[in-house]
Amino acid sequence: MGKYDDIINLPHHTSQRRPRMSLQNRAAQFSPFAALTGHNEAIRETQRLTDSKTELDRDAIEIMDRKLKYLQDNIKNRPQAAITYFVPDERKTGGCYVTATVNISKIDSYESCLVTTAGNRIPVRDIYAIELL
Repeated sequence: MGKYDDIINLPHHTSQRRPRMSLQNRAAQFSPFAALTGHNEAIRETQRLTDSKTELDRDAIEIMDRKLKYLQDNIKNRPQAAITYFVPDERKTGGCYVTATVNISKIDSYESCLVTTAGNRIPVRDIYAIELL
């Protein structure tokens, strides 16, 4: 005769006071404990790559100035251009380069930025290239 033979065939006890726990909630009891909340997100953020901003040489600056002058001289026609500019990352050092095809409505010399017909502002100091279209 075994140690538990007297209880082995008894029906499973069901509480009269508490409802039975769902399988999902029972499984959650045994899920791993997250001791470092946000640790996985921090690792993913660290792994995300950003570019560093490239400084233009004198020749590139002269070419950029000529293109900006052309845009300014033709601003009434809302000239179209493909602008490649640097967008700083909000969370870490660096950022990325974005190219947008836009129509220029104004060159704001006070804030030193291009204003597009859509209302976006592109700082001149962040512009890497201008392709006139």
